[in-house]
Amino acid sequence: MAIPSSGTIFWCATGRAVLACLLALVMAGCAALPSLDARKPIVPTGDTGNTTLGRAVARLASAHPGHSGIYPLPDAGDSFAARIQLVDAAERSIDVQSYIWRNDHSGSRLFQALLRAADRGVRVRILLDDNNTSSLDVVLADLAACRNIEVRLFNPFTLRRARLLNYLTEFGRLNRRMHNKSFTVDNQATIVGGRNIGDAYFDVTDSTTFADMDVMAVGPVVNEVARSFAQYWTSDSAYPAESLLPPAVPGRLDETLVMASDEGGDKLTSAEDVLAAHAYLDALRQLPIVKDLLRGSLSLEWAPVALVVDAPAKGLGQAAESEFLISRFREMVGKPERSLHIISPYLVPTAGAVKNFTALARAGIKVRILTNSLEATDVSIVHAAYAKWRLPLVAGGVELFEMKRLAGMPQRPKHRLLRGSLPTSSGTSLHAKVMAIDDTRFFVGSYNLDRRSRDTNTEMGFLIDSPVLAKRLANAFLTAIPSTSYRVGLRESGGLQWTEQKDGVPGVVHDAEPGRSVWSGIGQDLLTVLPLDFLF
Repeated sequence: MAIPSSGTIFWCATGRAVLACLLALVMAGCAALPSLDARKPIVPTGDTGNTTLGRAVARLASAHPGHSGIYPLPDAGDSFAARIQLVDAAERSIDVQSYIWRNDHSGSRLFQALLRAADRGVRVRILLDDNNTSSLDVVLADLAACRNIEVRLFNPFTLRRARLLNYLTEFGRLNRRMHNKSFTVDNQATIVGGRNIGDAYFDVTDSTTFADMDVMAVGPVVNEVARSFAQYWTSDSAYPAESLLPPAVPGRLDETLVMASDEGGDKLTSAEDVLAAHAYLDALRQLPIVKDLLRGSLSLEWAPVALVVDAPAKGLGQAAESEFLISRFREMVGKPERSLHIISPYLVPTAGAVKNFTALARAGIKVRILTNSLEATDVSIVHAAYAKWRLPLVAGGVELFEMKRLAGMPQRPKHRLLRGSLPTSSGTSLHAKVMAIDDTRFFVGSYNLDRRSRDTNTEMGFLIDSPVLAKRLANAFLTAIPSTSYRVGLRESGGLQWTEQKDGVPGVVHDAEPGRSVWSGIGQDLLTVLPLDFLF
């Protein structure tokens, strides 16, 4: 019988050791989730009508019974200002629900504002999806240990470091994410839309920024958002952060937040840029948005508004299809009769959706869609999944636009002044999710036009009966959008072409997809043929 060499013995032992380590890691990934019995009971907020916000809203709402007041926030600076000013105005409660929260300049500023609110006695609840918190464990652990602050994680990872190993045993649960975004203060005012929390969403970066859309709302719909938050907060997917994260360290939080704000992560590296970012955020805090709301001078669009939201049980695959946002939306909206205008950064329709869109177009209904171009998208694999549907959409009569990377979103003059020497971002990626139906109804929220939003993730948004807002979006497809995007059309040969507008008239025509290089083209072609649609 052959005797193994010492080298063979060494490598066998090493292999067994590596295998044992991998198995140990996998077993760690199989660790059971903590018991939900340890969750603190909810303390009711009570009547907040006697707060400063409550009294101001009551005065405004009295002239518009049954309607909610809507203030659009397409500008990144306004959107940050509204959030931090609402926190500063809070007296009783702050409930925040988000998919992403970055610990960068703007994210750190909002964390610090929440800490100040908690110090003055405001109850703060933060519900974050756990998919993007890998660098936040220390911050969230310390926040959760603060007086008047609770943090919960939605569909959390039990193995905190090598997170991918969790998918080996819990893919079905961890593939389902909470994509909802809401920011509610004193149950009197709320912000709902597509923005996450971070510099890229508030235009405080020299890297790619996201063109997005939120609305601030007051009136009856705020109670609907508060109820939805409570349902998610108490759902079987929401776990107290302290039951999953390492122990908090007293005094560490201030140092961690200051470090994040001063260092600027990997976005703003020079001292001048960091100072400019701080000055810009400080200036935004002085904008009169919430002051005007409290004075009663903020220009609001008053209209019937309904919250459309997935049941939180969808996060565990336990919701009936009738409880999906898309089912409720279709029931409320019905079939468009004249026009359908859609902005969706991630557009991966099903064959059935393409058939429905083209059927509407062939029936004489205007169907116009704006999504990201290849050069503007931040998720190339999603673009590949979308690309295969362009030809049937355009051939079927759908007007399809793809936003340019360098198009950007025009800054209002006051924000250009506020920005001072803050660097201009290197490009803009579309992130807004809005829709107008028949120039009468307007939708804004977190819902993308893809399978993930429809079937897998939880989503939310407002359906607003407002011809003003709906026509504003429809008009954008005739004015701003053509000048900042490529119009996708058909060549005489039957292939696709991309036309960009110059000085208000069609100009350069591209027979090849803009932004496509040899290598990126090979990658896109490979991704297009792979059966990956189920992921989106």
